[in-house]
Amino acid sequence: MSGIISTVGDPLAQWVDAPGEWRETPLWGLADYVNGRAFKPAEFSACGLPVVKITELKYGMSDSTTRFSGEYDKRYLLKDGDLLFAWSGNPETSLDTFWWRGESALLNQHIFRVMPRTGIDKEWLYYLFKFLRPTFIRTARDKATSMGHVKVTDLKRLVACVPPLREQRAIAHILGTLDDKIELNRRMNETLEAMARAIFKSWFVDFDPVRAKAEGRDPGLPKTIADLFPDRFVDSELGEIPAGWEVGRLDSVLVLQRGFDLPATKRTSGQYPVLAASGPHGTHNEFMVRGPGLTTGRSGVLGKVFYVHNDFWPLNTSLWVKEFRRSKPAYAFHLLRALDLGLFNAGSAVPTLNRNHVHDLPTLLPATPIVDVFEEFAASALANQKHNADESQTLSALRDTLLPKLISGELRVGDAERFVGRHAAEAAP
Repeated sequence: MSGIISTVGDPLAQWVDAPGEWRETPLWGLADYVNGRAFKPAEFSACGLPVVKITELKYGMSDSTTRFSGEYDKRYLLKDGDLLFAWSGNPETSLDTFWWRGESALLNQHIFRVMPRTGIDKEWLYYLFKFLRPTFIRTARDKATSMGHVKVTDLKRLVACVPPLREQRAIAHILGTLDDKIELNRRMNETLEAMARAIFKSWFVDFDPVRAKAEGRDPGLPKTIADLFPDRFVDSELGEIPAGWEVGRLDSVLVLQRGFDLPATKRTSGQYPVLAASGPHGTHNEFMVRGPGLTTGRSGVLGKVFYVHNDFWPLNTSLWVKEFRRSKPAYAFHLLRALDLGLFNAGSAVPTLNRNHVHDLPTLLPATPIVDVFEEFAASALANQKHNADESQTLSALRDTLLPKLISGELRVGDAERFVGRHAAEAAP
């Protein structure tokens, strides 16, 4: 049994089997901490530097981020790579550690910028704080306040066991390598998603290849694909559409069907995903629909469309595509998302989507060969996204297993490297 965190003055807190070269140090002594500035609402403006609050750390910055254009102390100026600890807020969603990535910004109150002292590796300190999050949450819950806080007195009271700098860096390298791959997979999936959306819009909404050919320009596509597009437009009830394409009802492209009842009390955890209106909702040991397939919300949550790679069970709060008529799953996925189904709410107290209303929609019917070409690309992109997501889930589980063992010294670096190497070999195709 290894000890990593104790409470100074707590007679029940004992160090057991602590690694020989590691030293006990209060968290407050590991770094210098700068608390953010207490900006007032009246000081915010539409220009200037963005002000980083806990919400932005958790969900990312946006174009509408609050900004400040007045004078400020340079201590509050964030730079790319700064380590931040949100020490106040709902214990379940705050009290966490983040890297600041991106443009210069100003730090709001309730967030520490954590600057490691000599002999402390910044990446290792990040993982130490991640490991200690459950301790921070318990500390905050012990306070008689509605919001959780980890104060300076807590950081002085909590003690960590610190390895030599070389070992800190080795630990951070192992965990950081896993996180880097997870982040790479996330970016790759964003790119794949953006590419498929862009091609769908270009081909089936803006008609860029047809427009280019009609104007005598090169459509910028391989000849075998460019030849599939006509070189002129014709009028239709949807406006100008490519010559040879048609307009029909949505149910001439695909047919939606209400999902199936499956009370939680009758579910048995298994290999098949259960899809609710809001998306994946556990698993079951039986399926009702062969994959790949699509679902979207029928009741409660509307507008989200889900591509399901494997056999699945759509719940009665969802609609699923029963039949792909003049479409295939990947093309139908992008088509349904482009329709913004949330606009077709027919409910009052509970948002509801009437499939018959959607079936009546006039819909573009592109030439089948073009749909087939798009399907090949889009289906491949979705398959790669699933592979990346599955790999990231495995890597996350591996990181979460290794983190407490490495930070506590229960697992030494050499053993962890062999473990990761073995795991990578087993996971290789």
